[in-house]
Amino acid sequence: MFAVIKTGGRQYRVVPDDVLEIGKIDGEVGTIVQLGEVLVLGGDTPTLGVPTVAGASVAAEVLQHKRGPKVIAFKKRRRKNSRRKRGYRDELTVLRITEILADDAKPSIGPRPKREKKAKAGAEEATAE
Repeated sequence: MFAVIKTGGRQYRVVPDDVLEIGKIDGEVGTIVQLGEVLVLGGDTPTLGVPTVAGASVAAEVLQHKRGPKVIAFKKRRRKNSRRKRGYRDELTVLRITEILADDAKPSIGPRPKREKKAKAGAEEATAE
């Protein structure tokens, strides 16, 4: 099953366990957020929204907030000694799609537990002696 969602003025085709970068949205790292603007629900019988599918949403886990690459806007008017250099970096949110919901369902899958770091084999031998 797949869905086409709209967020931040862009549209994304998503399936469960997809990881995608979108424009910054509210939500703490490790929490589940629901994206409500679902344009298409796909599967055996696709459902097209007019403009959105009623009662459908996509649940996603917030993995991190970060900044995108630098974008430089440089303008120059030749022979006029006129230049302007401006730059910016987009604020991004990285999401992992957990499930696609229909009929006003609530998310049933919670955030994944964080993995613990394993100690190196050499460190265990040093502590045993």
